[in-house]
Amino acid sequence: MLITMFWGGTFLAVQYATADSGPFFFVGLRFAAAAVAVGLLSLRSLRGLTMLELKAGVAIGISIAFGYSLQTWGLHFIPSSKSAFITAMYVPLVPLLQWVCLGKMPGVMAWVGIALAFVGLVLLAGPQGSLLAPGHGEVITLVSALAIAAEIILISAWAGKVDVKRVTVVQLATASLVAFATMLPAGESVPVMTPRLWFVGIGLGIFSAIIQVTMNWAQRSVSPTRATVIYTGEPVWAGVFGRFAGERLPLLALVGGVFIVLGVLVSEMRLKHRKKAKDAVVPASQAPDN
Repeated sequence: MLITMFWGGTFLAVQYATADSGPFFFVGLRFAAAAVAVGLLSLRSLRGLTMLELKAGVAIGISIAFGYSLQTWGLHFIPSSKSAFITAMYVPLVPLLQWVCLGKMPGVMAWVGIALAFVGLVLLAGPQGSLLAPGHGEVITLVSALAIAAEIILISAWAGKVDVKRVTVVQLATASLVAFATMLPAGESVPVMTPRLWFVGIGLGIFSAIIQVTMNWAQRSVSPTRATVIYTGEPVWAGVFGRFAGERLPLLALVGGVFIVLGVLVSEMRLKHRKKAKDAVVPASQAPDN
């Protein structure tokens, strides 16, 4: 939950910085700073980098790059309410990808928690969020949701099998390189480097480093489905920070926030088997003779 609080707070900062830069360059700058920050603290650890860790870092980094970049790019074509609804599709996509890729079927309460969180995100997006008309922005944002779901699945798949610091450096560097490389096909040019762009880019880079290290560490003991529900708290915290900046959440959005919190709580619950009821049933072979 602490991750989502900091994560949600970055929304205002990103909106502030992208006035000076295109989405792909900003994402590239942000993760380049993050890679350098983690790399400087992990110089000794990097010497033991394995092929498995390189593979894991590259795969996760590609997902991060497309998840962050495409979501930001999609906002150039569609309103934020519609973007929030489409991005919320990563919530039901995670258990589906987990089932297909890892062969792990989420439990009943996990599905209920995800459903509650999804409803909460729809309410948080507002009434216009449910009206989707196919277009460039919708397709781009939907692909970003798939990339975000893949990121969570990939982190969970390799959690506990690789060194967190080494994989984090590789994934952050990969995310930066992929974002920069996408500038050319996207027709994005290098912006004028203003003090604001430098400050926000490097500042968010350090936050990204902390967030990615924490995610990799935390998901060693948290399932991808439960992690997904926890991460849905991001827009709630974004709304809280937005309120401090002068924004006001409508009643519908507040109700959505309640649904998200309920989703987190329900996902932590487990159905208990009725052992006593089972033990009370006496097998026919042990039943007393009449």
